[in-house]
Amino acid sequence: MNEPKIITSLTNDRVKAIRALDMRKVRKETGLFVAEGASLLVTARDHGFVPETLVYQTGTAATGIARGLVTHALSAGAEVLEVSEAVLTKLSSKDNPQTLLGVFRQQFAPPPDLTSMSHSDTWLALEEIRDPGNLGTIIRTADAVGAAGVILVGTTCDPYALDAVRATMGSIFAVPIVKMDRPQFTEFAKRWPGDAIGTHLTARHDFRSETYRGPQLIVMGGEGPGLSTAVAAVCSKLVKIPMAGNLDSLNLAVATALMLYQVRGPQLKL
Repeated sequence: MNEPKIITSLTNDRVKAIRALDMRKVRKETGLFVAEGASLLVTARDHGFVPETLVYQTGTAATGIARGLVTHALSAGAEVLEVSEAVLTKLSSKDNPQTLLGVFRQQFAPPPDLTSMSHSDTWLALEEIRDPGNLGTIIRTADAVGAAGVILVGTTCDPYALDAVRATMGSIFAVPIVKMDRPQFTEFAKRWPGDAIGTHLTARHDFRSETYRGPQLIVMGGEGPGLSTAVAAVCSKLVKIPMAGNLDSLNLAVATALMLYQVRGPQLKL
């Protein structure tokens, strides 16, 4: 079994490499991302993810959950770094410093097989989503309702950005994430075996009054512009969330949660 490597220098090359994962360009080049905090790392372990690198602050992993995470990482052959408080502060997010963080390999799933899909499956597609906090919250909600996965359509924010990963509360390790460009998605949606349900400001049907044929594909447009004409055209149903105030739209994460719970509701039990 490996032994932890002790690092106290802020200018250490490994520290610089992990810090650089704040940048989307570096995440894309390396295929790596950072998850902070014991809770996220426990969820990762429970879903079979082994960190490439585990970093912990000196004196914080002698017992309990942190010790278990370090032991698991060492047993799996991961690089384990024991660092000073100053080093970990440099590596952690400024507003919420943690005593543990992991560097993991990104995982994108292939498109779902339309020929072997269950009638009870629900997938979620997000077109041109731009806010990583919204995306992370949506992935967490998709996990909560038992959605089969999330499809990112077109140019979107990075699901492996730190803000997105933090907002998932660990669901980034549980929910399959698929990437498609818009033409690929429209061809895919045309062949969808159940209802493809889009939310649209011009829709005339209340989302609560419709019956949705499974498997369901919920399609949400990005913040601001909503669904593109091309994507709206391939939806078998367009629905609207009614509002009584002066606003014409909801926060995307809130609207998506309403749609997910409406569609998945019959399959959710206390």
